[in-house]
Amino acid sequence: MRTLLAACCLLLLATLPADATDLHWGADAQSGAPYVFHDPAAPSRLTGFETDIMAEIAHRIGRDPVMVQNDWDGLIPGLQRGLYDAAMDGIEITPEHRQAVDFSIPYYRTFEQIVVRRGQSGLDSLDALHGHVVGTLKASLADRILQGEPQIAVRYYDEETNAYSDLVAHRLDAVLLDWPIALYYAAPDPRLKLVGAPVGTLAYGIAFARGSDALRGEVDQALRDMQNDGALQRILRRWNLAPANGPGPVEPPTAWRHYLEATAPIPGLGDRLRRYASFLPLVARAAGLTLLVSACAMVLAVAVGLVLAIARRYGPRPLAILAMLYVEIVRGTPLLIQILFIFYGLPGLGIRLEPFVAGVVALGLNYGAYEAENYRAGLQSVPHGQVEAAVALNMTQMQALRYVVVPQAFRLVVPVMTNDFISLLKDSSLVSVITLTELSSTYVRLSTTYFDYFGTGLLIGAAYLLLGLPFVHLARLAERRLARGVGRAGR
Repeated sequence: MRTLLAACCLLLLATLPADATDLHWGADAQSGAPYVFHDPAAPSRLTGFETDIMAEIAHRIGRDPVMVQNDWDGLIPGLQRGLYDAAMDGIEITPEHRQAVDFSIPYYRTFEQIVVRRGQSGLDSLDALHGHVVGTLKASLADRILQGEPQIAVRYYDEETNAYSDLVAHRLDAVLLDWPIALYYAAPDPRLKLVGAPVGTLAYGIAFARGSDALRGEVDQALRDMQNDGALQRILRRWNLAPANGPGPVEPPTAWRHYLEATAPIPGLGDRLRRYASFLPLVARAAGLTLLVSACAMVLAVAVGLVLAIARRYGPRPLAILAMLYVEIVRGTPLLIQILFIFYGLPGLGIRLEPFVAGVVALGLNYGAYEAENYRAGLQSVPHGQVEAAVALNMTQMQALRYVVVPQAFRLVVPVMTNDFISLLKDSSLVSVITLTELSSTYVRLSTTYFDYFGTGLLIGAAYLLLGLPFVHLARLAERRLARGVGRAGR
């Protein structure tokens, strides 16, 4: 227990803000090519044309860039929550976004691109897509464009790679997404092709929380300087995102070529195994975070559950009613909503929790409600006569609960607790929505980078299995030890 608490404290210290000269910026590096993503040739290295732009901006304003991982849907809420100074990840400058945050001047302008299967013909315009199923990302310009075409059936995705995978699998007739996404995820695939004229126009900007006028002014000036001296064009051309015959210095698309080489399919089994072996350090770090979050949450769940069970079973009626209401409310609402409420909602009441703490608290309070019902069943299974006998032996009721009732109830619920902990290990995947990179988010990152859901899925599944098996074994040892203790006491 002391080791676990010490590890929690060390991780909490690691989450404290770093040097004030750092420029913290939020982005989603999962399947984020060419914006912000992990280099397929070196998964621990962050890359992307926006990564390069932010590094250049930070250099010009005298800061060190520090990227903070967050889901794309949570970038603007995280900015409002104060998790980072700015957000940059293909965020479109729209009237809806302007109502929530401020924007820098645009650093890139592009359009939406239709992608179909190679061999298809005729689906090269919005009118031609009437009566067909089209995939896109939710809350994007493509989404708004398709909403204006009621004759088109729209299917929404959280990851662009899933949309293109469904197109290949004939679950979709076409995909409409930003041109840079299509260039990196669809154009290299021989089964897909880009068709039709550009659809709509959009501009990307760096988002800032309200009141960040000074920092926004510095960034705007840095962007103008980069436009004037050609630095921005050089970055875009390295990533094959600017016309080769446009203004500015000539720059070969080296980053684009590197991406194509690094993501090229590997035919040999030995090469594939070596690639999987290169994933192991990332998987190990994610597994460590998953285990730590789950273990801390389970400690909290056990404590909360025991208090609730005793209050409901032996407490005064008002306390029992409160415990019952807590259990019913928590069990009746989704865990994801509870995580988001604790992390993003409580700051409205002045309560700000670090991501690790918020994840542990949300999981612990949620599973505490389920543990309470398990413990209540265990307490009810202990004959009431044993409490009376303990009181007759000059024990107080609290002593009777502590030394007689609770130990017997605990022995009965150990198998259920083991199952709950394994379930908690898997449910810890939901903390990825509050910037924690655990096993499931690592799976999304690796599978969408290399378009390999099968091998990486087996690897991550094995990691979850290896985390859970030792606790099953420990639970069985505890059951046998408790059973021997009860047997000796009865003789």
